[in-house]
Parts: sequence; C-alpha cells; structure tokens
Amino acid sequence: MSPKQNAPQRRAQRTSTGKAFDIKPSLRKQQESFPAMGTTLQSYAGASQPRSRKRPSANNTGKKQPKAKRITKKRIVLFFVVLLLIAVGWLGWKFAFNIARLFGGNPFSVLTSSKLDGESTGRVNILLAGNSADDPGHQGAALTDSIMVASIDVEHNTAFMMSVPRDLYVESASGDYTKINAIYPSGESEQFSRDGYFPGGMGRLQQVIQDNFGLQLHYYALVNYNALKDAVDSVGGIQFTVESSNSRGLYDPNTDWTTGGPLVKLSNGTHTLNGQEALNLARARGDSSRAYGFPRGDFDRTENQRKIILALRQKATSAGVLANPVKLGSLFDAIGANVETNFNLGDVRRLYDITNKIPGGEIRSVGLNDADGENLLANYRTYNGQSALIPAAGVDDYSDIQRFLRRLTSNNLIVRENAEVVVLNGTERVGLAAKDADLLRNKNVRVTRIADADTEDYTVTEIINLSGNTKQNTLALLKKHFEGSKVVTDNSYAEKYDTADFIVVLGKDRPTTSE
Repeated sequence: MSPKQNAPQRRAQRTSTGKAFDIKPSLRKQQESFPAMGTTLQSYAGASQPRSRKRPSANNTGKKQPKAKRITKKRIVLFFVVLLLIAVGWLGWKFAFNIARLFGGNPFSVLTSSKLDGESTGRVNILLAGNSADDPGHQGAALTDSIMVASIDVEHNTAFMMSVPRDLYVESASGDYTKINAIYPSGESEQFSRDGYFPGGMGRLQQVIQDNFGLQLHYYALVNYNALKDAVDSVGGIQFTVESSNSRGLYDPNTDWTTGGPLVKLSNGTHTLNGQEALNLARARGDSSRAYGFPRGDFDRTENQRKIILALRQKATSAGVLANPVKLGSLFDAIGANVETNFNLGDVRRLYDITNKIPGGEIRSVGLNDADGENLLANYRTYNGQSALIPAAGVDDYSDIQRFLRRLTSNNLIVRENAEVVVLNGTERVGLAAKDADLLRNKNVRVTRIADADTEDYTVTEIINLSGNTKQNTLALLKKHFEGSKVVTDNSYAEKYDTADFIVVLGKDRPTTSE
C-alpha cells in the first residue's frame, strides 16, 4: 500500500489517541454543539438556548420584567379612570334624582339660566320659612318658627337677610289676630289658592308679609329642620363664632334629646358645629331661668339662625366641598329630601350665578329690633294673655318698618347708607344752612338737624366725619357737593350731636346763589 493510500488511516489513528493531532477549536465547538445520537428536536431546541447570567425573578425572567411594569402602570391608571367615572356617574345620578324630586323637569336645564322674577327691577326677594314637619311628634310641628326674607341686589352685588319674629301679631284671613308663625298651617288647612301668590300656606304667608311690610316676594323655600342638620353634616360642619355679652358664652339648659345634655353650651370664641349642634343653636332662645348669653331671647335665636345660614353658605361654596363628590352628594340629598320651593332649575342656575358674585361681607344680617340702632317692635299682651310683638308705632301700623325696608331695598346707595347729617351755619349769612340742607335732601341725604355753629368766622367749609369710614358713598357725595371743603375727624360738637355720622359746618366759601 502506498503512503498516500495509508494517509487517511494514519490520521484516524492519531486522532483517536489525541496525541499526535487535534482539530481546530472552532471545529471542536461546532462538534460539541451537534446533537448526540437519540436527541429529539424539542429537547435540542430547549438546550440550544443560551442561559441567562441574571438571577431570575419570582414571576418571570429578567428580560420580561420591564414589560410587566408597563402593564402594571397602565392597570393603575385604568383603575383610577374607572373610579373617577364611577364617582362622576354616582354624583350625576344623585344630582338628577334630587333635581327631579325638588324641581321636576329635565336635569340638563341647569346648563342654561333664565332671568329671575324681579331681576328687571334690580332686586329679587325670597321668602324662607322653616318648621318641624319632619318631626310629627313635635308639638306645633307645622308652625313656621323661622321666617326670613333674603333680598338680593342684582345691580350692586349685595344682599341682606331679615328675620320676621315668629311672635309678630298679625291679622289672619278670618279677620282675627294670630301670631305670624301660625299663618302657614292655616293657609295649608284652607288650601289657599289665589292668582299672583304661592300655593297653599306659603301663599298665605306671602300675602301677610307683602301687605304689612310692603315687600314684593318673588320666590319661596319651605325648609324642615332636618335640612339644616343634614346640610351641615354633609359639608363636614361649620365654623361659628360666639360673641356673647356674657363672659361664659351661651348656655341653654333645655335638653338635647339626642345626647341627654343641655341644648347649647358654648364658650365665647370659634367652634366647629356638627349638624345637631347647629340645629340646637338655631332652636335655642335661653327661655330658662338658668340660661345665659340670650339676653334678647327670641331675637338672639333669629340672629344665630342668620349667622348659621351664612356660615353654611361659606362652607358649601368652599373648594373642599365643591371638589368632594361624597360631600356634594350628601348635600344634594339634604336639600332634595327636605326643601319645597317654586324655583325651577334654570332659576337656580341664575341664582347661583348672581349670588356667586356677592362677597360674604356684603350680606347684611338684619333684625327689626335693631334697625340701624332703632327698635321697630314693641311687646304686646293678647286678649287671651299671650305675649306677642307688634310694630312700635302700634297694632297694624307698619309705617316705620316699611320706611326702613324702603331704605334697605333702594338701589340708591345714599339712601341705603342712611347716614345722619347735621348742617351748621358758620357764617353771618342768614338761611345758608337751610338752603344747603334742602339741596342735600334733594340728593337723598338724610339731614336731621339744622342750626348755627358756635362761631360765625368759618372761612372754609368743614365736613366732620364721624362715621368711622363706614358710609363712603355719603362722604363722597358731601365732598363733591361742598367742593374745596376740608374733611376732619375732630368733633367739637360731640355733646350736642352725638348720633350724627357727619356734621357739616358751612364757611364763607359757600356760594351766595343756590346750586
């Protein structure tokens, strides 16, 4: 055999011994990766995958983890979107349900507003009445022990709330006299119905107030006491500041049947009241001999009611409530279940737009027992011995009350400020004070006194401002009328004119001819 023929055999022998010859490393690597005899395709495919040098996670391999994180984030976002939609849907259902119960009609009508009755005259008046009709076991539950008039100046973005005392002695439909809190149930019993008036008992109450007070009432809301309690609770309580003349604060020992404690016990200062506490305070008048902090009895009660309503308005329109669907839903429930009104939904939208422009400081609280410092009411004993209230001018004489309300409801800011002005002649010219007084009255200024000054040597007219800068419109008018005058605060006439807001001392700079 030739050497060439024996070459393959020699190479095979050397290879088998591993001593004389070795294949290239790359070929050896391919040889090692080639499947052995009997290996299946499935097992070979699995074995051929490179092993990860990273420690596998409990749930997946290292390479799939970022994708899992992305999926988790998407699920979280989706969860909150769904939660938001549920909340919005729930709030929408609450809104629609209570809208239908309270106003009737289509809930979407809230998207449009309609012009309110009275708005064209510049003022909208709302009759508010509260009773305990939700508590049938309560004696006299139908009596409207809370009666107020809310009056809104739509031109100047101001308003006032005036309480009508429940013990006011008025003439009823039959010609007899009764306390005004009994007018509503009487109207309900007779099923009062007349064109131009609200239906039922609220219409009869409207008639009595319009006839006696000279106020045109455009809307009404009848509220049971649960509305106040539930509304206060729904917004998380209200802030109420006690400013009692008694250093101990307020105390009414009548029993709060929900706790067994006193109806009211509050120190001077600011308190957070829950619904029951606010309701108790709205009812308390300190008619026990052991009570303190209620020197005016029912007048203190009605003043506290007005303060509670204003505090509730402030809380209900705060961001913490408007942005909370749970609180809004509860507030809708409180109103829908406990209020009767002739507002429709478009009216409510317009009312919100108007009142939203009124700062809290521009809502005045008014009582007829303190009408710019004057008590327009007097105590009265009825024929059957009951204590009641009548106008200070006499039974059925509402002239002073009507005059006061005309000032309050006037769109003239000078009339509403009702500043008391005294005009004094500080010169030798006879009749100068009377002439200027007439000119001021023609501009709706309330001139109460005309007299001579202590001396006749005033060169420049002086305006003595004693108003504490609370009657800026009247001050501006006086400065314009008495152009070039000097405004001072020193009052050398304090003993003579201690109630005046302004004292004008005319000087020689006043023109000789009438303006």
